[in-house]
Amino acid sequence: MKSPRSSALFSEARKLIPGGVNSPVRAFRGVGGEPFFVERATGSHIWDADGRELIDYVGTWGPAILGHAPRVVIDAITSAAAKGVSFGIPHALEVEMARTICEWVPSIEKVRMVNSGTEATMSCVRLARGFTGRGKIVKFTGCYHGHVDSLLVKAGSGALTHGTPDSAGVPAELAALTITLRYNDPDALRAVFAAQGNEIAAVIVESVPANAGLYFPEPGFYELMRKLCAEHESLIIFDEVMTGFRLARGGYQQLCGLKPDLTALGKVIGGGLPVGAFGGRREIMDQLSPDGPVYQAGTLSGNPLALSAGLAQLRELERLDGWAKLDALGAEFEERTRAGLKRAGRDYNFRRIGSMFCLYFTSASTPIRNLEEAMLSDKAAFAKFFHGCLERGVYFAPSQFEAGFLSLAHTSEDIARTADIAAEVLGKI
Repeated sequence: MKSPRSSALFSEARKLIPGGVNSPVRAFRGVGGEPFFVERATGSHIWDADGRELIDYVGTWGPAILGHAPRVVIDAITSAAAKGVSFGIPHALEVEMARTICEWVPSIEKVRMVNSGTEATMSCVRLARGFTGRGKIVKFTGCYHGHVDSLLVKAGSGALTHGTPDSAGVPAELAALTITLRYNDPDALRAVFAAQGNEIAAVIVESVPANAGLYFPEPGFYELMRKLCAEHESLIIFDEVMTGFRLARGGYQQLCGLKPDLTALGKVIGGGLPVGAFGGRREIMDQLSPDGPVYQAGTLSGNPLALSAGLAQLRELERLDGWAKLDALGAEFEERTRAGLKRAGRDYNFRRIGSMFCLYFTSASTPIRNLEEAMLSDKAAFAKFFHGCLERGVYFAPSQFEAGFLSLAHTSEDIARTADIAAEVLGKI
């Protein structure tokens, strides 16, 4: 369904902005048609430029864990802004956020704030190379870690949606330092360490891969990774930009019991404002400038508005026992979705962990353990599903290869309505 004002805005945007968008997946290239422009957002709902109301399961791609524009976050931003929107000078909120992260995340002894998840993973890679004195990085196909040159090799997210998982502009010499393996393939992991273990600075992995849909580590896979990295003095970098403070108070690493050497964070800790952070073992973090030789800097790092918003959101999550409530909402969403699939006579593959989910348009009996298996999904069927739901007032991510997000603002009524709409649309595909 075309929205006249959104269409006019998109036409103008395409003259001024590459592709008409400031992040590729927003362009709807993975589903066809034109994107809508949002006017406002409150709780679990958004309104487009033409006034159409939608139930939102994108949640600004993860940060809106309390819902859009929660009062505690708005109040925190307003109070902070009255004192100054940016300093470029140390302030108390930086210490408070650092203390919170170090207390909540099991593996982090020191942390540094940055401005995005991309900055966080980029800094982790540089720090790992500086700490180990090695150049090679291991990553997994389909895992997206931001638009970092070293990591835009067989990536996920928008790069995958648009069919170019290897970006132009990344020098071949740099890409050659990145070894890509299939996720959940222990034999490949053993083989690469046997052949090149003394050259590997770090293995970086999305703690739960959510940029090629949503799939999970097989039992023993991360334990093997920990063992091999310890034997070869390589580091493990957990990308918890999506999962950090969403799946548990201490992120996915709290749930799985693995302590990575470095962790990249973002999204939820900014309350919807641009933010990122990375942290880990003290002796590694102490290699950062000004104490050590690994340079990293940022004029707006530790911005008081972002930290005020993030701290308010984290405190509210803790006060509400938010993670238990999110898991209960996720379970209700899963139950109703599966019932809707049954009503529609569809045998599709639904995946969920906590408040994150994905519906693959493949048989429920088809294993999805890695990118290759995720790519078997029927993308044309997903596009029909996406547009059918959008026309009826439900907004999912405009790509088969993006996870969906629930928030504490979603209600049982939202979920029931969504399940009914999804079943109706699925019955027509």
